[in-house]
Amino acid sequence: MKKLVIASNNPGKLREFQFLLQPLGIEVLTQAQLGIAEAEEPHVTFVENALAKARHVSRLSGLPALADDSGICVETLGGAPGVFSARYAGEPKSDQRNNEKLLRELQGVTDRRAHYYCVLVLLRSASDPQPLIAEGEWHGEIGHAEKGDGGFGYDPLFWLPELGKTGAELDREQKHALSHRGKASRVLIEKLKAG
Repeated sequence: MKKLVIASNNPGKLREFQFLLQPLGIEVLTQAQLGIAEAEEPHVTFVENALAKARHVSRLSGLPALADDSGICVETLGGAPGVFSARYAGEPKSDQRNNEKLLRELQGVTDRRAHYYCVLVLLRSASDPQPLIAEGEWHGEIGHAEKGDGGFGYDPLFWLPELGKTGAELDREQKHALSHRGKASRVLIEKLKAG
């Protein structure tokens, strides 16, 4: 595989994938570069949404496609915002408004356990009957206030008690070593190397 289209317009995700896939020598293109609009994400599971996005981009580009569906799952909220993480506070998407809504939802709540979840789906073609699927989780808590200016999404609220930092306070290498997307990417890369 020489070229791969990332089924996302999220600049944070694109930077992470370019960094993670660089060692494989795969040219990473974005769906925006090819003029492909975002796919619908009508499903209630991460894996179904990732598969829908990958098929959409592969079908329209004629190239292998990699899609990610990820989000933050808060224990006391029954796993919410989950697949709705990017649009938790409604349209248009806004990390700031999403974070503000999550803080409001957790006001006065003591159990703040949460985890990020990521599923990656790689299709060699739009009709690939055997997609490569990789998952990763990153456990922590929801903090009481935003800290740090790195990362994106809920990273400024994602508190890592063992480090005494939020996800937004980690440098890129540290985040990739610990994060849900970093873990899923390493699993995917091993699957690509295996064949």
